Amino acid sequence: MDPQTVYEKLGGSSDSEFPTLHSEVARTEGETPYLRHPGVILIAKPDVDIEGLRPFLEGYGEELNFDAYLDDPTPLPPGSLLLKTAGQTCYASFGPKRTYNENAQRYFDNLSSSGHGSVFEHAVFSFFVYGVSRAITHEVVRHRAGTAFSQLSQRFVSGKVLRFVERPEYQDVPTLHKRFEQRIDFLAREYDEVAEELVELQLQGDPRLVAEARTDMRKRVQQSARSVLPNEAETTMVLSANVRAWRHMIEMRTDQHAEREIRDLYFRIFLCLRLLEPMLFGDYDIESFADGTYGATTDWRKI
Repeated sequence: MDPQTVYEKLGGSSDSEFPTLHSEVARTEGETPYLRHPGVILIAKPDVDIEGLRPFLEGYGEELNFDAYLDDPTPLPPGSLLLKTAGQTCYASFGPKRTYNENAQRYFDNLSSSGHGSVFEHAVFSFFVYGVSRAITHEVVRHRAGTAFSQLSQRFVSGKVLRFVERPEYQDVPTLHKRFEQRIDFLAREYDEVAEELVELQLQGDPRLVAEARTDMRKRVQQSARSVLPNEAETTMVLSANVRAWRHMIEMRTDQHAEREIRDLYFRIFLCLRLLEPMLFGDYDIESFADGTYGATTDWRKI
C-alpha cells in the first residue's frame, strides 16, 4: 500500500516540507466542540550541515582523500544524512571505499538488520498533537527512553479551551453518537457551573480556594472543576523522539492489538515520518484492518 496515497486519503497536506494531518472541529447543537480523529503536525526536524567538517577531514592529508566525503553528489534528507555521518564516524569511513549516498538505503538496511539501533538515536523529530483524548495520553507518556512530552494541563487552562473527542466506535452508530453529544453538552455546562460556584466560594473567602496571586486563584478553581471532566476530554501535546524511539512506538502502537485511537494517532505520525525520511522508515509495510484503521509492520523490530 502506497504511503503517499494513504496520506492523501487521510487529508494530508503536501504543500510544506513539514507534513501535517489535520482534524476538523465538529459542534453539537449546544455548540460544544469536539473532534473525531487525531491531528498531527510536524513542527521540528534535524537541520544538518556537515560542511564544517572540511578542515577536520583535510587534516588527515591528501593521501586519504577524506575531504571528498563532503562532495558526495547524491543529496540525502537531513535525518538520513545525520545518521549516516554518525554511523560512518565510528569507522572513520570517510575515504573512497565508504558507502556513498547513492547506496545509503543499503547502509541503513544493514544497520537495521544487524540491530545497530544506537545510530538512529541522533535524529529527533517533534510533533504537535491534538484531537486525542486524555484516555490514550496516559499510555502515550509511558514511553520514556529517547522521548519528551509536554501536555496541556487542565489545572492551568480554563473551560474556554475545553473540547472533547468522539470514540471511533460511536461515530457511525446514531444512538451512541447522540448519547455522546448529549453527554458532552451536559459535561461542558457542568464544568462551567461548578467553576462559577467555586469562584463564588473563593470570593467569600473559603480558605480552600483563596490565594494571594491571581494565577494561583485560577488554578485553585480549575484544579477542582476539572474533576467532572471525562476521559473523552481532548488534550494537546508536543511529542519529541529520536528515530529509534519513534520506530519502537510505531511498532507497538500501530499493532492490530493496540487501542484503536492510539493506533490512529501513531499511524498518522508514521505517515509523516515515512514521507519525510523514506530511508529510515521505508522498511515498514502498511496493512489495513477490518475496523478501517491502518498499521505499520517491519521485519526489523526493536533495532
